[in-house]
Amino acid sequence: MRYSFDELISFCTELFCAAGIRDEHALIAAQRLVEADLRGRSGHGLIRVAPYLERIRAGGIDRYAQPRVIRETAASAHIDGGNGLGQVVMTMAVELAVAKAAEAGIAVVGTVNSNHAGAAGLYPAMAARHGMAGIYLAVANANGMPPWGGTDPVLGPNPISIAVPSADGPPFLLDIATTAASHGAIKVARQAGRPLPVGWVADREGGPITDPDRADEGFLLPIGGYKGSGLTIAVGLLAGVLNGAAFGHDVVDHRTNPSTPTNTGQLFIALRADAFRPLETVLADVAEHLRALRESGSQSGDPLRLPGDQAAHLEEEYLRDSLPIAPAVRDALNTEAARANIPRRL
Repeated sequence: MRYSFDELISFCTELFCAAGIRDEHALIAAQRLVEADLRGRSGHGLIRVAPYLERIRAGGIDRYAQPRVIRETAASAHIDGGNGLGQVVMTMAVELAVAKAAEAGIAVVGTVNSNHAGAAGLYPAMAARHGMAGIYLAVANANGMPPWGGTDPVLGPNPISIAVPSADGPPFLLDIATTAASHGAIKVARQAGRPLPVGWVADREGGPITDPDRADEGFLLPIGGYKGSGLTIAVGLLAGVLNGAAFGHDVVDHRTNPSTPTNTGQLFIALRADAFRPLETVLADVAEHLRALRESGSQSGDPLRLPGDQAAHLEEEYLRDSLPIAPAVRDALNTEAARANIPRRL
């Protein structure tokens, strides 16, 4: 089934409002979740609504939260998310970073007492629309990987995303977990009944696990071997420890513990693209370099696809033709609507 962008946002907003989330926060969370599906990040889209609502009911997310700035300079800010929805906290963080960078040239905003904020790429993309480069780091809300050579899974698929705006076409937009696959990607595979690719999860002897129902029996694997493991730790220190947020043994698994606040930490950096040279020159040069890379030759003969290209293509297609929603996700949303005595259904 396919649904319009506005229809899904309206429906999702109504679900959050019925759970006691204030109207403006419900709308922001709904927008970020539907945008994730719109850009092909279905592991961080509407599939997350039912688990979020479960955490709200259990007290793991504060429905009355009001994020606030607790420390601030001309080029930095520290936001206490008040244990509110992560999408709300991070939208505030990006907007504040962009406003500060517009004056200072660069700004960094960190969060504490936040929650899972969904698709990482959404937030640097917001900065790119303002002619700024954006960098997003976060501590994942579930561990599943040991440090390189270790046996205790005290690290998670800590995401990193970087956007650089361009004069034409989509921005360069890298959006990756520091593990070969995120928990969300595994959840999507499980829901679709698809086996996991070899290299995503390994058992304690190093053998591959391809059954998504057995993923929690093994370890997530880092990207690039020991390099990915080191990058995971670096992201955790910057987004978690610097903020006073959870990292390592302190991380709460939001999938299995719906009642305990996660104290999630995130870090966002906004950099004006004209910090060093005129904006038009910079954006034109970025566009030319991206064009040269796409046309640098491929095995198929077609232009190469760069980070962010597929997401932009899907967004254009889905806005035009409406957004497909998996039956299991639709059913979960309709179940939540029935639970909240909301008469409408997808």
